[in-house]
Amino acid sequence: MTISKTLNGSALTLALEGRLDTVTAPELERELNASLNGADSLTLDFEKLEYISSAGLRVLLSAHKAMSGKGGMKVIHVNEIVSEVFEVTGFCDILEIE
Repeated sequence: MTISKTLNGSALTLALEGRLDTVTAPELERELNASLNGADSLTLDFEKLEYISSAGLRVLLSAHKAMSGKGGMKVIHVNEIVSEVFEVTGFCDILEIE
């Protein structure tokens, strides 16, 4: 998985490419832990994300909790495969998805 980071003031955007699974979820978790302190809002761009597993969902839930006291978190450019996972797991009711 490739993570591209953009910080515009206090607005953090992370664009993910590839698979967010058991192998790559710790990498995203490390990036979020290192980057969220200075961010007031978080946008996750899933345009090039091909797959997400339960390990990836756990990292998203943790980031959502961390950002709930700040400006919030949103997920953009979700493809059909990832969208279906969000619907089946109920994450579509938890996350702000555009």
